[in-house]
Amino acid sequence: MNTLPEDSLALASLEEQLLQPGVKGLPLVAPLRQHMIGVQRWNVLRADTSFPVALLKTSSLLHNLAWMRAFCERHNVVLAPHGKTTMSPQLFGAQLANGAWGITLATAAQVQVAARFGVRRVLLANELVAPADIRAMLHLMNEDAGFELLVLADSPEGVRRLSAAVAASGLTRPLPLLVELGLDGKRTGCRTPEAALALARAIAAAPGLQLTGIEGYEGLLVTDDRAADLQRVDAFLARIADVARQADAEGLFGGPRIVLSAGGSSYFDRVARGFAAVDGLSRPVLPVLRSGCYLTNDHGHYFELTAELDAREGLYEGLRPALEVWSIVLSRPEPTLAILSMGKRDASYDIDLPHALVRHRPGSGMPVPLPDGARIEKMNDQHAYLRLPEGADIAVGDLVGCGISHPCTTFDKWPVLLLVDDDYNVQRAVNTFF
Repeated sequence: MNTLPEDSLALASLEEQLLQPGVKGLPLVAPLRQHMIGVQRWNVLRADTSFPVALLKTSSLLHNLAWMRAFCERHNVVLAPHGKTTMSPQLFGAQLANGAWGITLATAAQVQVAARFGVRRVLLANELVAPADIRAMLHLMNEDAGFELLVLADSPEGVRRLSAAVAASGLTRPLPLLVELGLDGKRTGCRTPEAALALARAIAAAPGLQLTGIEGYEGLLVTDDRAADLQRVDAFLARIADVARQADAEGLFGGPRIVLSAGGSSYFDRVARGFAAVDGLSRPVLPVLRSGCYLTNDHGHYFELTAELDAREGLYEGLRPALEVWSIVLSRPEPTLAILSMGKRDASYDIDLPHALVRHRPGSGMPVPLPDGARIEKMNDQHAYLRLPEGADIAVGDLVGCGISHPCTTFDKWPVLLLVDDDYNVQRAVNTFF
């Protein structure tokens, strides 16, 4: 049963592919067509799957899709969610069907994956420098006149390379570029508004290129000092807007609109409000948010940040965690320790260790919360150390459901994730391409 919309992406090949025994999380002993997963009547709580297994709760995904669509409509912005979070064509399709303007991606290879499955508009939120990658992107544009690609630039050398490559490719339409404004000591991007404006002039003068907008990434400003973060984010967005105003005053933009883009998964409300105040330019402003983690949220880092966003926005219910990793208790070698069949190969650990949520004994009722004090204290490649209070009722063969902190670095560990309903019945699978 398919409960997620798919837009018009070319997903049939994924449903028809033959999954072989050995796909992580699947209890296969013989090949199975992917579209047959939903009729197997697997239930995670009955331990029908292999463990560990990565799950997406369909009800939470649908809630988050609707929540973000309503948010964008309320603030009059568009969404190009960062596809690097999931790299899942099925989830791209659900986002596009729920009003996403396009998909943001980080590498040329990711763009090729999205284009293969029919994504029609991509914002490549990165500098395009490697000759082979430039050729690959221009090939996509040459092969399909309806494929729209926007690329970032932060250096005169990058602009020179792109202009020369466009001329050599024979592309008959300009390559749209966004100037990236960066931050001192951080990632890519022009370090000053003056450098950004100079680069905008270089793009406008370069054959084969078109200045389409100004861009930045405020997510690099997230710290534990939230009040200071908000001030820094607002100031950074104001600098982006000021560069856009100056570039527009000089007549540097081409095309029908001016794209202003930012908006990671932490402070995208500030981006929406900040860019909404940009008006009076020579052509319409299109504010593009790029949040990717909104779709699944998490039980840690982003859950905390989006709860604070809810408070700022005065919202009753915000984004829900949708991604869980379930494992089985392999060993109880000490009174306060359980060893789980889940490790660094299965769940993110770059921001926080997984959050141990519930315990379930197959054959009993619904999962029960783990006792206070239960926590994942360490992970190896294939094992997690669940520290427990004295007398905790947990045995070898019990299942443990964990939330994660940072979905990006969990998705990349799973070629297939299972969609489940609220009773943990398996509905279908989604694929990833990392």
